[in-house]
Amino acid sequence: MMNEEFVRWFEKYFVRLIAPSVVDTLIMLFATMVISFVLGLILGTILVVTRKNGLRPNKVIYSVLNFLVNFVRSFPIMILLVALLPVTRAVMGTTIGVKGAIFPLTVAATPFMARIFENAMVEVDPQLIEAAQSFGASDTQIITRVILKEAVPSIVSGTVLATVTYLSATTIAGAIGAGGLGSVAMNYGYHRFDDRILYTGVVILCVLVQIIQWIGAYIYKRVQKE
Repeated sequence: MMNEEFVRWFEKYFVRLIAPSVVDTLIMLFATMVISFVLGLILGTILVVTRKNGLRPNKVIYSVLNFLVNFVRSFPIMILLVALLPVTRAVMGTTIGVKGAIFPLTVAATPFMARIFENAMVEVDPQLIEAAQSFGASDTQIITRVILKEAVPSIVSGTVLATVTYLSATTIAGAIGAGGLGSVAMNYGYHRFDDRILYTGVVILCVLVQIIQWIGAYIYKRVQKE
């Protein structure tokens, strides 16, 4: 009887409900991290270049961007997701489902990624930059061949941290209609008092975190050897 009950539960809830929610969560996470990685790289590079003692110091640009980064990062993720609902509807055409979650999650993740890039690039030994300048390297060459190259290990570890952070953010987004594991855990697990669904979601999230950490550690070791 127990086996038959488990099979029915597996077919009804895991196959039809939980598994698709895992796919939705991964889509949200992948899209958010790819877009925020690109935008964060651009924003972080501008912050490094325009900061005091940067390649092209510009107090106005740095102050404005630094304020915006700090301002967006100061919002709790739930509050930011709700506050952006009108903008999300205007940009994406919807505020629910995977499509409605990617925009606000990207807005939240981009400043976080920008700060990771900035901190990683600032840690590069200034003597390496001075040496490149003495050989006549252009700003673009210094950024791409010196600063970014030396900052890769820190960027990798920071990106792993951000990925885990925004995996949890996708579950928060699920609580306000984004779908994914967060939505299933809340609506079918917590509100319906179904502990099997709730804790299955928890276990899956733990497994996903471990996979992300393992992939990150593997890449980190590879880039350190190069």
